[in-house]
Amino acid sequence: MRNTPLSDLEVAELLADAARAAILPHFRQAGLETESKLEAGFDPVTVADRAAEEVMRDLLSTHRPADGIWGEEFGQSAGKSGRTWVLDPIDGTRGFISGTPTWGVLIALTEGAGPVLGVIDQPYIGERFVGMAGMAHATGPAGKMPLRTRPTRSLDQAILFTTFPEVGTAEEGAAFRAVSDRVKLTRYGMDCYAYALLAAGQVDLVIEAGLNAYDIQAPIAVIEAAGGVVTDWRGGPAHHGGRVLAAANADIQASALEILRRF
Repeated sequence: MRNTPLSDLEVAELLADAARAAILPHFRQAGLETESKLEAGFDPVTVADRAAEEVMRDLLSTHRPADGIWGEEFGQSAGKSGRTWVLDPIDGTRGFISGTPTWGVLIALTEGAGPVLGVIDQPYIGERFVGMAGMAHATGPAGKMPLRTRPTRSLDQAILFTTFPEVGTAEEGAAFRAVSDRVKLTRYGMDCYAYALLAAGQVDLVIEAGLNAYDIQAPIAVIEAAGGVVTDWRGGPAHHGGRVLAAANADIQASALEILRRF
């Protein structure tokens, strides 16, 4: 029997495993009930979202009872340690209910100025992207491999992602399109999986607006550990959400910021 407590990374992996088990029985199943959190518009939530967050909260109450929790579905629970676990049980519920494997479980541990550990987990594919100081790797069908963002590239050679074509407000959409007009390729609709691809060295930029803290804190930790940069559209901290720019390196970030700052 193990007498030593689990490390933070082990706790994060345990949460991700439990969330997988709670979610997968509902994915691509007929009759999945979906509710909208909005009276006007569509912001879906399912039983899988709630079940995954509940099981992660239960595990944290056992393994990290002094830590706070901030989850998308059940809000904030204060802790005593000064540390908070930030949970998005299904980032990309629209993709989830559509059957696309672009959604993911987001788990972050934040201390002080921002996240220090992050997990982006895609249960259906079986891929997990993990990042913390001194370590960034992915596990999946191809085994375990290190994560490293792409080297410096000019903006006209970059691949850019966002989730929604309109991005946000009309002004935010115009700012995004100004960057999009300069890159080699723009793609849409990947939710948190786009950030995982950036950390894995497959794409160069992700630009979004209107994010919450639980949407971005895990991607920040993973991308920064892999050598990338995540800021707001003015180059400041992004861990509270809002307008977010994730970049493979500081040079391509600077090129995108030069355009975004005009709006």
